[in-house]
Amino acid sequence: MSVLKAARELGIVFFPAFDWAISPTHPERQERLLYTLDQLKEEGVFDIPGISEYKPDVAGEADVDRVHFCFPETSGVVSPSHLVSAGGAIRAGRLFMEKKAAKAFAMVRPPGHHAMKCVHGARGFCNINIEAVMIERLREEYGPLRVAVVDTDCHHGDGTQDIYWNDPDTLFISLHQDGRTLYPGTGFAHELGGPGALGTTVNVPLPPGTSDEGFLYVAEHLIRPLLDDFKPDLVVNSAGQDNHFSDPITDMAFSAQGYAKLTEIVNADLAVLEGGYSIQGALPYVNLGIVLSMAGMDYSHVREPGFEPSRVRQGSAVTDYIKRQCADIRKLAKNPPPRQRSGEMVGEWFVRRKTLYYDTDHITEYQTESVLVCPDCPGVLKVESESSRTPLCLGVQIPIRACPRCRAEGERVFDEGAKSGRYAVSRLIDRAGKRYLRI
Repeated sequence: MSVLKAARELGIVFFPAFDWAISPTHPERQERLLYTLDQLKEEGVFDIPGISEYKPDVAGEADVDRVHFCFPETSGVVSPSHLVSAGGAIRAGRLFMEKKAAKAFAMVRPPGHHAMKCVHGARGFCNINIEAVMIERLREEYGPLRVAVVDTDCHHGDGTQDIYWNDPDTLFISLHQDGRTLYPGTGFAHELGGPGALGTTVNVPLPPGTSDEGFLYVAEHLIRPLLDDFKPDLVVNSAGQDNHFSDPITDMAFSAQGYAKLTEIVNADLAVLEGGYSIQGALPYVNLGIVLSMAGMDYSHVREPGFEPSRVRQGSAVTDYIKRQCADIRKLAKNPPPRQRSGEMVGEWFVRRKTLYYDTDHITEYQTESVLVCPDCPGVLKVESESSRTPLCLGVQIPIRACPRCRAEGERVFDEGAKSGRYAVSRLIDRAGKRYLRI
């Protein structure tokens, strides 16, 4: 009698956040993971040699402050559950970096990919960006890493894009339902990154009704070649599962088998759970497929209720559109136009102005982001932000690979701002010097 065994050691970090939900009946609640846990136990997943469950770490406010400008203060943005969720992602990252597992899946909530660089509250169910908190903790502990994030949530990962917009060492790829038809209304092909990181942001907006055929075509003909070209040290999958045909808040036609195959093609080192709100009909089966795929095991028997290929098959017009879209996006990523549509040059600074609405907390933010365009490093980042709840605040970031000129300029901008009396709060994220200040 043959005994099942994982071809690759897989660590699963589980945290359902029993004490956190937007409301008792909101789709983002603890049952999202409890049905999955029942399914994994029923299938005997944790009895398979090579698949192990781990408890999450607990992130600290310092981990959040390494990534985000939280205004007016970090403690007003995060709950203990958010810190454990981010800690679950960190534990998964540590398992991989310390070679305790070949791959790891942080099956945690609350999610995070709508949380941007600057945070005043919750957007799209997200308060802090748990993938970014994990990535920057790993960079702090293990040294510089070239990282690729592949976001497969149905909603555009606008927060992760915003955090890494100016980082040439992070490739961000998001495939999602076209922003003209779904929240947050962003993620178009012309969004390619900041002036020093053009081409390291890649967006693949897909039409409603895209099914396995379309997603897997994108994975094989666009995502895989981009990853091979970028040669990352670490690949992270923001594993949103709301592309499923049964999801109640989206319009796509992906299946559990499709997710498993996508996971195989992308071949991420780490997966971090994001969205997915078909709590009984999709998540237990999609998560099972992802687990088996990451462990290098057969997932051909995974079937969710109600799956009939003929009912979710995409039309030929959708197929043709996706093929053309992939070819065009590949060209844009390899040869991005120097003229950007998102902002303007003001002296040596590239400036973007944004108005953001926090749909979960009903906050409106008005922000001016400036990045010093530098030929020698990613450049200093300066953010001026005020909201309907918080007066004008300042955030300054000095990047990890900052040149001497940018280090000095970042310190000057922060010191002058902090002394000026203009700002309610001034924050410094000095990644080069590992200094994190709040005045």
